[in-house]
Amino acid sequence: MRRLETSVYIDRSAADVWQVLIDFDRYPEWNPFITSIAGPLQSGARLSMSLRPPGGRAIGMKPTVRVVEPGRRFVWLGHLGVPGIFDGEHELVVEPGGPAGDQGSLFTQQETFRGALVPFVGRLLERTRTGFEAMNHALKQRVEGASR
Repeated sequence: MRRLETSVYIDRSAADVWQVLIDFDRYPEWNPFITSIAGPLQSGARLSMSLRPPGGRAIGMKPTVRVVEPGRRFVWLGHLGVPGIFDGEHELVVEPGGPAGDQGSLFTQQETFRGALVPFVGRLLERTRTGFEAMNHALKQRVEGASR
């Protein structure tokens, strides 16, 4: 098992961040990591998405939504190939409040990887971490720019 986690402070409300995060149709406009995503945001639904890790090829996935807490977080579980070989549970979380208790919010992206291939994909995981950071930065720019 391996876990990646990245966070970014966004100088806007959690509601503003959530609205950009769930507007899947606009992901191609701003998101350098998850370049497309489609499907209903409801537990048990299948999403169709394309990921582009920096320095890597685009990867198509069809993860299953596991948890949706409107305004706060959603979680999906994806597999590369057969389940159990390389699985990733991805979580996007928006928390209100900033470092000084202000009106900003903290966005956290985390993923837990499990399966037989996990010990052998260190390079892919580092690209994935870089992709998370790029997405976090792009989300911050999108939300802060959109609400000015």
